Amino acid sequence: MTLDPSAANGPDEWTDTRLLFALEEVVERELNRHLAAAKDWMPHEYVPWSEGRDFDGPLGGEAWAPEQSKVSDVGRTALVVNLLTEDNLPSYHHEIATIFGRDGAWGTWVHRWTAEEGRHGIVMRDYLLTTRAVDPVQLENFRMAHMSEGFESDNRHSMLHSVAYVAFQELATRISHRNTGRESGDPVCDRMLARIATDENLHMVFYRNLLRAAFELAPDQAMRAVRDVVVGFRMPGHGIPGFERAAARMAVGGIYNLRIHHDDVVQPVLRNLRALDLGGMGAEGQKAQEELGAFLSGLDAEAALFDERLAARRARIAARKAG
Repeated sequence: MTLDPSAANGPDEWTDTRLLFALEEVVERELNRHLAAAKDWMPHEYVPWSEGRDFDGPLGGEAWAPEQSKVSDVGRTALVVNLLTEDNLPSYHHEIATIFGRDGAWGTWVHRWTAEEGRHGIVMRDYLLTTRAVDPVQLENFRMAHMSEGFESDNRHSMLHSVAYVAFQELATRISHRNTGRESGDPVCDRMLARIATDENLHMVFYRNLLRAAFELAPDQAMRAVRDVVVGFRMPGHGIPGFERAAARMAVGGIYNLRIHHDDVVQPVLRNLRALDLGGMGAEGQKAQEELGAFLSGLDAEAALFDERLAARRARIAARKAG
């Protein structure tokens, strides 16, 4: 990587413009690695079209009913949340295109990422409607409400905040999709979401490697960005109607909860970056590192409390069934 000492404002402060320029060759390298690793796949091949039939309405088909679906209740909840999250792709594209730009390697990545993410929404909606896994009217009403609200990232403070956020968020999305598939009760759904999760993992690797390069350039700024993102982390679908209730069901159902977030998302990314062991920072970077460590200890304690409550809840349910 070629460093430009004149790019810094003081010993550590880099402007977004200078960072974008300095990281361009890293983006190009990671883009080439991604394109070599990614495998094209066809959304239509993952949908059991033979199960489809007309709905009620202009075509005079059969109205939807819950018993028509083979998907579990928690699987249905998670599938709706995951799809509605994907539906906001136009807003996500606008956000990252505004921050990263549309030129050079950055722009090529932005458009490639958008094209790949588009497949996820396509195949999930086709699967859900073909298999009658969800109420199509409610799904469309939710989509209209969610997209009409728009989307604005919590992490627009700087380009580094955006990179740090997606490094964690892409892994969180991969975990959510993978666990949804396992809990869905339908092998076809599981296979589809495993395919999507593979994409999300490659996206995470791209952003994580980019974040590692940012730590080499501007360690204090990168550490502050990581601290802010981890402390204030929210999934991009937090504006979905009824999200809190759905998130609670997903937490209890083992799709995504505090323990999963701590163990399977935050800790793996931080370990890969060696963020809690990094030295050579200024006072602000060290302070952010200490605050990050303290927050993680608190998050682990919260996750332990959640685990205890979940175990007690399951024990009560098992006792009622046995009685």
